[in-house]
Amino acid sequence: MTEFRGADAGSVDADELARFAKLGDAWWDLEGPQRALHKLNPLRISYLRNLFCSHFPKGQSPRDRKAEYPLEGLRIVDLGCGGGLLSEPLAALGAKVTGVDPAEENIAAARRHAAIAGTEVDYRATTVEALADSGETFDIVLAMEVLEHVADVKGFLAAAAALVRPGGLFVGATLNRTLKSYALAIVGAEYVLRWVEPGTHDWTKFLRPAEMLAPLKSAGLAEIDRAGMVYHPLADEWRLSGDLDVNYMIAMARDA
Repeated sequence: MTEFRGADAGSVDADELARFAKLGDAWWDLEGPQRALHKLNPLRISYLRNLFCSHFPKGQSPRDRKAEYPLEGLRIVDLGCGGGLLSEPLAALGAKVTGVDPAEENIAAARRHAAIAGTEVDYRATTVEALADSGETFDIVLAMEVLEHVADVKGFLAAAAALVRPGGLFVGATLNRTLKSYALAIVGAEYVLRWVEPGTHDWTKFLRPAEMLAPLKSAGLAEIDRAGMVYHPLADEWRLSGDLDVNYMIAMARDA
């Protein structure tokens, strides 16, 4: 497993790194330890596709969200990409995707699956801080379901914001720190329904929206959208909602 020390460690939490590094190819098991993310993925992809098509016209024309490759030409970095559950579908929609994760094991699993699927993704075993230090920028920077697993949220978000080009977007998705999220995401999802392994989440590391917004606003980004994600058990699907009490997404833009 990759070990980052000193300045290279940045926002990496060693315990969290070890927890996810051991998943290997189980990242892509629909009934495995990441089945909750697999269930959430269609909603995430739909939301992101629609947001990106709205924000980034193609030449002088709006993007067609129903096109075969609606995200063609867009450069996306997926921070904390894990096994590539989000990187790969976005690349299949035409985007040029860079998937970043500090665990070499995760990157290896992501590369294996992308090779089997025939999808091109630039996977890199590195940290967000190292990528920001390189000076590289992207149209879109994603931090989806990763913020609740990092050691230094403010440092992570500052580095993530530095990756957003003028006119670009940042989108973050995480869990709100509320009593409702403790009941549903910790007690319910981990110990009752067993959607994820008990101990996967630490409620004290969940972020209230204001805690995500503050470092990004300080870095020059402005909020353009927010949405909650709510699970509907009868339909067995996730839907967008105005309820941000548990799972939510926030989109931020940098002026051109």
